[in-house]
Amino acid sequence: MILLVPSISISGGKMAKISPHSSQNKWYDKTPLDLAYYYEDHGIRWIHFVDLDGAQNEKLVNYQALQVIARYTGLNVNFSGGIRTDGDIQTALDYGAKTITAATVASASPETFMNWMITYGPGKLILGIDQKGGFISNKGWHNQTTIPYESQIEYYAERGIQFVKVTNINRDGLMEGPDFEMYQHVREKFPTLELVASGGVRSAEDIRKLNEMGLFAVIMARSLYEDRLTMKDLKEFLV
Repeated sequence: MILLVPSISISGGKMAKISPHSSQNKWYDKTPLDLAYYYEDHGIRWIHFVDLDGAQNEKLVNYQALQVIARYTGLNVNFSGGIRTDGDIQTALDYGAKTITAATVASASPETFMNWMITYGPGKLILGIDQKGGFISNKGWHNQTTIPYESQIEYYAERGIQFVKVTNINRDGLMEGPDFEMYQHVREKFPTLELVASGGVRSAEDIRKLNEMGLFAVIMARSLYEDRLTMKDLKEFLV
């Protein structure tokens, strides 16, 4: 069964959602801890914590919010945003993260990312692939590279990465559905990887389709923030 992973994105201590289609964050009244409690109460086991300020400033910022969620809930936290150094990873782990998703370093400094894989193990580190038009975008999606996203996945797959989160930036935040064609292609080309979908989820039917395709997990954000997708809708996956 596919693993449901709600995203909690934080900027300035508040819930927010960035969009590649707008220069402004979208803000929400829900507090990070209250939302974490809500997810836990409904059977969620993992959350994807995004330090939006960290991604923008290229260093960890909201690690204290991470600590609060890790300390006061039983949720497992996957942390992302602003991870650039060994110290950043250690700080995130010390403040309660169970796993780390890193994207920018994977494309900008493969040697550093490989050292992390060796140090922390491939099960602790998730490769973040943010792509637009078939090429990697990094630094909080502000920098478009000429690196084909498939080449990046292949490079790390050959070196033992286990978990890969793939996002088509053009789908993120629009709730027009995931890029099923992209995920099917990646699944067929890299069948041994544990693939995590992110971006565009709008309904339980989208999740059913991803589950049928054999994806390991799906990350959801805006659809849950705005109650377009409810825990009742997701009950069949929370077993």
